Amino acid sequence: MASIKRDTKGIVIAASIVICWVALLVYLLSGYTINYASPLPYLFILLQTHLYTGLFITAHDAMHGVAAPGRPALNKTIGTVTAFLFAYNWYPRLLPRHHQHHKHVATDQDPDYHQGSFWPWYFSFLKQYITWWQLLLMAITFNVLKFFFPVENVILFWMAPAILATFQLFYFGTYLPHRGEHAAENPHKSTTQAKNHVWAFISCYFFGYHYEHHDKPYVPWWQLYKVKV
Repeated sequence: MASIKRDTKGIVIAASIVICWVALLVYLLSGYTINYASPLPYLFILLQTHLYTGLFITAHDAMHGVAAPGRPALNKTIGTVTAFLFAYNWYPRLLPRHHQHHKHVATDQDPDYHQGSFWPWYFSFLKQYITWWQLLLMAITFNVLKFFFPVENVILFWMAPAILATFQLFYFGTYLPHRGEHAAENPHKSTTQAKNHVWAFISCYFFGYHYEHHDKPYVPWWQLYKVKV
């Protein structure tokens, strides 16, 4: 019964992120008038960025089989849908690359790793995960959306948050934990965020607790704080 309960909770959390992302996006595209003198549009951009990041984190959980544990078909569906909603990422392409990262972390065989400063590493990271097909689909979608919604809203609330979310994911989930030298006794070649569950959630759904994730990849994002020492 416990495993069924955990499975159900993970599915509900995944569905909640998708529903919140869709609902806020529809509202911001179709029913929201932008007032740059108000703090609200900037807060909405940040919130939509956070929800975009949540889509990818959910897809990431699916890569470890914990979006819907014990239900592989549903788990794969959740991963495929949430990855696709985030700028048309293709789950079957992401899956082997992510497991390669875990198997060969911070080595030349790690697709997420790059020996260099922030910007070269960031662009190397993007080249590993962004394809021309994604860019083409994004361009087509942008041109379709602007026929139905104000182009300003499309840029601010659909396009910009997707770009900002790549920074959020890269900075907190790859660059900070894996940069620099790591001690020989550190098997995961990863650091971890200082214990602060509120900031850990806001910054990147607890993935600043990155050593803990590599040490226990079977723990879903919403339970990572429980294994933080």
